[in-house]
Amino acid sequence: MAMKMDVKDTIEQMERGEQDIALLALLSYNTQMNHCFTFSKEDELDRQVLGGLVLGFLDRDLQPSCQLACLETIRILSRDKHCVEPFIPLSAMSTLARYASIGVVSSAGPPHGQPVQGQGEEEEGGKEAAQVSSEEVKEVSPPPQNSDQEVIAESLKSISNILLHNETGQAVAAELQLIKGVAERLKQCSDANWIHEVRFFDLRITFLLTALRVDVREQLVRELHGISLLGNHLDTTLGLCWPDTLETARAGLEDVPADQLPPLSRQQTELAMEILKILFTITFDTTRRQVDEEEMADYRRLGAMLRHCLMSHADGEEQTDEFHSHTVNLLGNLPLPCLDVLLIPKMEPGSIEYMGVNMDAVNMLLEFMEKTLDRGHKLKETLLPALNLLTESARIHRETRKFLRSKVLPPLRDVTNRPEVGSALRNKLVRIMTSIDTDVKDCSAEFLFVLCKESVSRFVKYTGYGNAAGLLAARGLLRGGKDSGIYSEDEESDTEEYTEAKAHINPITGVVQEEQPNPMDGMTEEQKEFEAMKLVRMFDRLSRTNFIQPMQLGMDGKMSEISPGDLHKLAHNPLFQPEEPANSDSEEEAQ
Repeated sequence: MAMKMDVKDTIEQMERGEQDIALLALLSYNTQMNHCFTFSKEDELDRQVLGGLVLGFLDRDLQPSCQLACLETIRILSRDKHCVEPFIPLSAMSTLARYASIGVVSSAGPPHGQPVQGQGEEEEGGKEAAQVSSEEVKEVSPPPQNSDQEVIAESLKSISNILLHNETGQAVAAELQLIKGVAERLKQCSDANWIHEVRFFDLRITFLLTALRVDVREQLVRELHGISLLGNHLDTTLGLCWPDTLETARAGLEDVPADQLPPLSRQQTELAMEILKILFTITFDTTRRQVDEEEMADYRRLGAMLRHCLMSHADGEEQTDEFHSHTVNLLGNLPLPCLDVLLIPKMEPGSIEYMGVNMDAVNMLLEFMEKTLDRGHKLKETLLPALNLLTESARIHRETRKFLRSKVLPPLRDVTNRPEVGSALRNKLVRIMTSIDTDVKDCSAEFLFVLCKESVSRFVKYTGYGNAAGLLAARGLLRGGKDSGIYSEDEESDTEEYTEAKAHINPITGVVQEEQPNPMDGMTEEQKEFEAMKLVRMFDRLSRTNFIQPMQLGMDGKMSEISPGDLHKLAHNPLFQPEEPANSDSEEEAQ
């Protein structure tokens, strides 16, 4: 009840129209509500009235302190998705954009609101001339001093809330071309005068617009050269220098090994993660389309920066993991030929060398993947990007595949425990090959299959036929053989332990098992046939009730359904052979 009276009291003071009285009322309201993120339904209409009054004040000539108080109120009110209606009309969004200094001058309507202090009277006097062009971008002013940057930051926060909560607000922001105004300021990333909040919310608005609006996403990439723009922003944020074309180092710390670099500051990490999120949003389709030479150069340069991100640490383990997660997500979007930048850097003291190549980044990816696997939380969102990235890297880079195989599938010695039992990375990956999440199990199986050079016998050796059956069935390899991947002809070397036990290993489980008594010992041939027919009839009954679907293994190595009619005939004639599907040959040729 007290909150409702506060809103009504604030409205009453605002309706008096006096700037000083309104300022005191808003300061009081803002102080009380600053940490409020949930709102009652009963005073929803009052909050909307207050929002309209505050917007009306912003169209007046206000003192900076009153501007700031009004914008703080809008920020608080816009936290409630049911209370953003006053802020989504074109005129309201134009006002907020002007105070955020990201407005685009358009002839579609008159300008709204006053410029923030520091933009000067001359800009106000030139508005009419600026309205002639419908697409002219207002030049972003130099960083204003003190409270004016706070005004910009508060405006950006309000716009961010509106974009997050309201689809109409998103459409209006796109119509107002706010992405152009933000992009202009992002070009000033090397200007240290801008405060962190302005930098951060410029990026947050860019992320929201590109994530929620396909047209803005394409505009940023095509018209505003977003890959290059954000790459430069990431370069500046991380404080990089370039000792060689695709080699990065921290400026002033060029001689410090990567594992000894000081952690990135919290502000650096926050900005870098926003940049990575935007880049992920605008590059998600690069693996599905042709990339020209200019784009490829940008992506390779970006890949070098992402390698630096992967080798860097933030302030605290939790933030480091989040930072690396965004890095891995974006690496997975790069065109596959660009992944060689992970292997380019020269060897340093303490670097991991394998076949003459620097494997620091690949090893970091492997450690990150195992850490997310051990955590076991949201595997689809956290584990799959790392697994997919490692799989594709191993598929196209022989050195990467051999290094990963040495870590994940070392020579097999333990033949007494099932492949899914144990704490080694191989055991963990085999365990999730039977996960109820299809994407997780398929991705894990694919990774191990590539490390086995897509050889069925080698894959079964390390995982057991039972665990491998899902992938083999999907690929038509249940009869054995090798998939169509192109790999080097390095030899498979078996350990003495495996060679000695090989003849006694159960291929289904992948381990040595004690000999079990044969349940058919002592039966006559007639008894054996009777038990077999009994089993077939049980399958027949279950299939007719759709409880199970009997399958058969075709000559193409794929499973196909046995029709109820064929199964019924088999139940009465054990010599009956179900026919293969008529199109099996054509399917095989199509592959």
